[in-house]
Order: sequence, then structure tokens, then C-alpha cells
Amino acid sequence: MLLVPRQNILVPKKMFFTKGVGAHKAELRSFELALRDAGIEKCNLVKVSSILPPECKVISRNEGLRELYPGMITYTVISRCSSNEPHRLIAASIGCAVPADTHAYGYLSEYHAFGQNEKVAGDVAEDLAVEMLASTLGLEFDEDKSWDENKEIYHLSDKIVRTSNITQSAVIGPEGNHSTVISAAVFLF
Repeated sequence: MLLVPRQNILVPKKMFFTKGVGAHKAELRSFELALRDAGIEKCNLVKVSSILPPECKVISRNEGLRELYPGMITYTVISRCSSNEPHRLIAASIGCAVPADTHAYGYLSEYHAFGQNEKVAGDVAEDLAVEMLASTLGLEFDEDKSWDENKEIYHLSDKIVRTSNITQSAVIGPEGNHSTVISAAVFLF
């Protein structure tokens, strides 16, 4: 069933992906530096769950950043991972699954991990988004199959048109300062 949003309902028209990393002796400062690296430090972020609205256009990071204003209330699906354990590998990822039907909604997933590189964490995040969308569309998901096998099934189903992820990873330095990685899907109206 297609629902037509009322004029006064907040439904994002655009979205962009961004990521960042920050390091500092204080964890909060490392988070702020990661936000700065991602270009979204000047916004008041509101964390939202994982629905990609119907007909929401995905735009470039540069185009999206130009639409932000200091102090702006900004809705985002954000993944964050922090640690100060020397030599620890950390990752934060957002997965995205877009349905072929532009009038249907898609899914975004947040995933963070220790000990996983960008490829592994990104694949997991993308897989999670596809799982959520597949269940909504009535497609079966076999967790025992490899990601590539499942991805091929979804593309052949003509119901899921595109999947992607944005992932940031970092290795904590030997001095043990806090490092924070973030990945975000930022909504615009």
C-alpha cells in the first residue's frame, strides 16, 4: 500500500553518506574530531532508526555538506565505535539496501565492530540492511550462504536494486589515546 505523506510530516527528500575518524586523550574529544572529519560537527545530531524513505535521493557528500548550517537539527543514522586499547582495530559502518520500487522504503543498518577491517565490517552492515529489506519484501534469506551468493539472489529477484555501505576503520595508536570512528547517513529536507 502506497501512503502519501501529509504536508506537515517530516520525510527526508535527500540523504548523503559520510564518515570520519578522530583521536585524542579524551573520548568525547575524539568523537568530536571524528564528527569534524565527517563534516557534521556543526550540527545537532538526532539519531534515528533505519528506514530509507521512499523517493529519497542519495546525493554526494560534498553536495550534502553544502546544505548544512551551524546548529541545524540534523537527523542521521549513525554508527560509532571507540576504544583506547593500543593497536586495537575498530570499525563503524552503515549498510544500505534500496528497493527497485521507488515508491517503497529501503533500509539502512548501523554496525560497529572490534577486530574487523573496512571490507568485513562493510559487508556485514550491507548484509544486515539487505536482510531487513528482504524480509519486508517477502524474500527468503539464508544466513548459511555467503554474502556473494545472497547478493546475487537479491539482484535476480528484481526487488532489490542496489546495496552499498560506507565504513570507517582505524587502528588505535601505541600511546593509548582514544580513537573514534563514525559512519553516517545524513537526512536532508
